[in-house]
Amino acid sequence: MRELPTNICPVPTEQQPVNEYEQLKESWFFRWATLEKIPYLRKMTVIGLIGWLISSPIAAYSFPPKKCLLLFILSSNIGAALMVTLVLLQLVLGWRYVSDRLKQENVFYEESGWYDGQTWPKPPEVLVRDRLIVSYQINPILQRLIKTGAILGGLIVSDTLVLLFLA
Repeated sequence: MRELPTNICPVPTEQQPVNEYEQLKESWFFRWATLEKIPYLRKMTVIGLIGWLISSPIAAYSFPPKKCLLLFILSSNIGAALMVTLVLLQLVLGWRYVSDRLKQENVFYEESGWYDGQTWPKPPEVLVRDRLIVSYQINPILQRLIKTGAILGGLIVSDTLVLLFLA
């Protein structure tokens, strides 16, 4: 972790935005967004398969596979895509939170509890460093997550339209 000298930064180490970024980058779940393309897609596919396994019994109750195979598959796909969407939403929210904390000119922090919040204005060199991290490290991650979400949204909408048309 990067720690600023205490004479310049009164913010506790774990609440410094750059350290929050490092913790997020190293965490088991949020690290998924930083993986190379194939491992990232593999993780999303596994979540989709788990979602499909969860949603397919519900879809089978509504559309018995022996009678309505296409409707069963479409509704199971929608359920699986919604599961991946929830995972993506959590990833986007975590990365966006850290991005916002890094971009801000002032850092809000708590010294010992919720009742004693303070604000620390970042020095220009810290602000520039933090904004460079956002530009070159976090923005590409957020763009990837948003692109994945757009693709999933398109799949959900198209499956839903076909489902409505056939039902």
